[in-house]
Amino acid sequence: MKISTKGRYALRLLLDLAVYSTGDPVCLKDIAKRQQISEKYLEQIISLLNKAGVVRSVRGPQGGYMLNRAPSEYTVGMILRLTEGELVPVSCAGQSGGECGRREGCVSARVWEQLGEAINQVVDNITLADMVKWQQEEEEKNPD
Repeated sequence: MKISTKGRYALRLLLDLAVYSTGDPVCLKDIAKRQQISEKYLEQIISLLNKAGVVRSVRGPQGGYMLNRAPSEYTVGMILRLTEGELVPVSCAGQSGGECGRREGCVSARVWEQLGEAINQVVDNITLADMVKWQQEEEEKNPD
């Protein structure tokens, strides 16, 4: 399983919102500059996150984006599923079971299911708040 740039950038975008939130909206241009991501690409991602209710937009000269909830209420799994869909190593391990005619009685499927469960266990137990803490620890270790 490989996470696309959309998933990775969505996570970075939301982490940036959580880290740089002062109660005021954060400008997408500032996020693009800090994260070194194209503003156009971030616009596509923020649109998806806005429609899903993860962020809210504030219009006007002092406008930008804000998280709708506390960082502790967002898991990495939630964010990645919005951008990636199911987080499974192979299609036959997903909810639909994929299009494999050998699914029933397939011993390999057990490996893929357990790997999928392990992935979900990890991403569903890491929050944006955890990542904010890790970011702060990194900044303390490596001040500019």
